[in-house]
Amino acid sequence: MYRIVTVCTGNICRSPMAELMLTHAFGKAGLGDDVVIDSAGTTDWEAGRPIDERAAAKLTELGIESHLHRARMFEPDWYRERDLILALDLDHYRELRRDAPDDDARDRIHLLREFDPSTTDTELDHLGIYDPWYGDASDFEATWKMVDGAVDGVVRYVRNELDADGSEA
Repeated sequence: MYRIVTVCTGNICRSPMAELMLTHAFGKAGLGDDVVIDSAGTTDWEAGRPIDERAAAKLTELGIESHLHRARMFEPDWYRERDLILALDLDHYRELRRDAPDDDARDRIHLLREFDPSTTDTELDHLGIYDPWYGDASDFEATWKMVDGAVDGVVRYVRNELDADGSEA
């Protein structure tokens, strides 16, 4: 089983959107039984709360259910238990890399938008997804577009990883 975790600040907007969009995409790609995606926040500020209603509304438009989501904080054990750790913004990326126990764990941490083939800027500083919580529905639309741009790239990357390991079903 290949395990992915998406990480933002409170785990109520960006990371659950990414988690659920990736889960949907891996299912459509026939890899739903081989890949598990979850999400977390770098803080416990929103622990136990449901997904932000604006994020839920955008996912509902796409036919993706989000009502079961409850926010939680990233746990240190996940550095070893997850094959891919996807940070949604630069502050999450830096914090996760700083706290990683070793180089192996640090190598599994990426910004989600690194997987978007349309991003021509290779500078990590330009690959973050800003927090839509402070905005309105248009900010959640922008978040969806940025996450969506990376989804196929993540699926391709994981498919290649599974093929290299001989793990694909």
